[in-house]
Amino acid sequence: MARILITGSADGLGQLAAMQLVSEGHRVVLHARNKARGQEALKKTPGAETVVTADLSNLEETIQLAHDVNALGSFDAVIHNAGVYRASGEGIVAVNTLAPYILTSLITPPKRLIYLSSGLHSGGRLSCNS
Repeated sequence: MARILITGSADGLGQLAAMQLVSEGHRVVLHARNKARGQEALKKTPGAETVVTADLSNLEETIQLAHDVNALGSFDAVIHNAGVYRASGEGIVAVNTLAPYILTSLITPPKRLIYLSSGLHSGGRLSCNS
């Protein structure tokens, strides 16, 4: 079975994915923005290997998260699920764009990288001007 890190797995789609993957026998490492949410995530996802914490809107915490992930050993997959849509433009860019880039650049490369995204931060409307 695979060893998988899922960012933003304290609730929502990340938590659902973690629960499903654990139930299928995979080794899952959770991520939450702080220790309290991390402990809550572990309780909600019995069988998860552990939880790592970092506020992905903070560059220093994101860099430290990469070091913490590397200290855990290798992963078969990283699911970049964490994201915000009710935040400042700076916060949206930090969490939705920079954090996955920084983590991918600094962690030991997994066999697979999965990126999730959403258009909700733009009000759900996407447009293209030609």
